Amino acid sequence: MRSIEGVVTIVQESRFQLMDDDGVAHLCILGPHTLGEPDQLEPLQRRQARVTVRYTTPRNAIGLVAHSVSTET
Repeated sequence: MRSIEGVVTIVQESRFQLMDDDGVAHLCILGPHTLGEPDQLEPLQRRQARVTVRYTTPRNAIGLVAHSVSTET
């Protein structure tokens, strides 16, 4: 599983956009077994929180499937 760090900039239901340090926007979709709920994404977006996302890249979807989203300490 790979990981990426960045800032949550847009949230819609279980989808969110993560802007990495190079200014590249990544579409992320919460995976079905992700710990956490879509409702927890909105506060991250409001705070422009910096997070680490562990993800996989599916063959049949646009975007990254997020398996975990954690705030940096």
